[in-house]
Amino acid sequence: MNNHSQKENLLFIIIISTVATIGGFLFGFDSGVINGTVDGLTMAFKSESIGQGFNVASMLLGCAVGAFAAGTLADWLGRKGLLIIAAIFFVLSAWGSGIALSSAEFIFYRIIGGLAVGAASVMAPAYISEIAPARMRGRLATIQQIAIIFGLFCAFISNYLLAKTAGGSTEPFWLGYQTWRWMFWIELLPAAIFFLSLLAIPESPRFLVIKGKREKALATLTKLYGANQAKLTLGEIEQSIATENHQPKLSDLATGGKVRTIVWVGIGLAMFQQLVGINVVFYYGAVLWQAVGFSESDSLMINVIVGAVSIIACVITISLIDKLGRRPFLIIGSIGMSITLLTLVWVFANADVAENGNLVLGENGTLALVAANAYVFFFNLSWGPVMWVLLGEMFPNQIRGSGLAVAGFAQWIANFAITMTFPIMLTTIGLASAYGFYAVCAFLSVIFVIKMVKETKGKTLESMQG
Repeated sequence: MNNHSQKENLLFIIIISTVATIGGFLFGFDSGVINGTVDGLTMAFKSESIGQGFNVASMLLGCAVGAFAAGTLADWLGRKGLLIIAAIFFVLSAWGSGIALSSAEFIFYRIIGGLAVGAASVMAPAYISEIAPARMRGRLATIQQIAIIFGLFCAFISNYLLAKTAGGSTEPFWLGYQTWRWMFWIELLPAAIFFLSLLAIPESPRFLVIKGKREKALATLTKLYGANQAKLTLGEIEQSIATENHQPKLSDLATGGKVRTIVWVGIGLAMFQQLVGINVVFYYGAVLWQAVGFSESDSLMINVIVGAVSIIACVITISLIDKLGRRPFLIIGSIGMSITLLTLVWVFANADVAENGNLVLGENGTLALVAANAYVFFFNLSWGPVMWVLLGEMFPNQIRGSGLAVAGFAQWIANFAITMTFPIMLTTIGLASAYGFYAVCAFLSVIFVIKMVKETKGKTLESMQG
């Protein structure tokens, strides 16, 4: 271990990185909680249009706006400041979604939750990348993806336990309120923990330097890395922003009238992460497996297995990403997803169709299950966590906030498009063709990474070029 790493306050770095990833947990919880509340919402608001797909979609639009605004706001209020606002929005959304008396009111609070998710999804990895040492930045940023999956898992468990205890999501529970309302209110606990924890962590030293608060930046860097390394890092940060004589702004993403190449790479990474179809598995998992002949209970159990596989894959990535780098994971993941998606296409294309329109997989049912779980494994080994790691570290200091905002916006718009189009594709071109589209996107992502993405392993943020 080198001299400066011996003086690092490693425990402090891990703790504040973990605090930032509570935003990822809330991202997952907020996305997953809706699945158990559909019956209650339909009954409460006397409206079929308040179904799962619409609610997911309305939240995702909030996510896109939150991600896009995050860059400008983070360069104005600070990384910590923006995360605190996101925490307040999580609290408002959890309370309001549960207390809502009309579908319009409910959607309003879901969009507020979406704004928080969008901002946290962009700013948590950015904050981690700006406080973590280069040699372990990938591992710390990858925790974000585990937090997201764990949040989804906790929402499913919470919904299940509440519904089982009360006898159903539409039954009265504590204080006479229906159970589905308590499903949203449970989120108040982690949201409050997120808010209070954020008050205790420092602001990003790179933001403090940009704002001219040199002494505060040095104090934070000293607490993180020790006095000697703090002075060296402060000098590197000051040198990297010395060529810029203005505060960061969105127009910095273009130079000489053209958008910087690094921005297009960020947008490409963000969109490919969604175009491979992962959220079809997360949002429509039960619907998908019922469509190919599994019972509802079997379908829900498959979702639990998918969650466990996701966490295992992320743990592997955490242990190896700072040794192997970012690009190898993306390439392996893309190739793996291409093969597994094509396997699913073949199974679905060769399935019989039952009278109710569902596919009958027959002997290929096991193959489909293995391929689907292998696909989820390859995604969470690669594009799931690594995309966020790269976006948090690949942009030069001056444009990190704005670059993340534009890439985050593209990611959520692609997420919205995939989420909205899957049910349409299912009923028009069919399951095999839909998965064929995702397979083509997975194959194209291999070429994109090889041609466009540069390795960032072990590099300081001050050395990033764009």
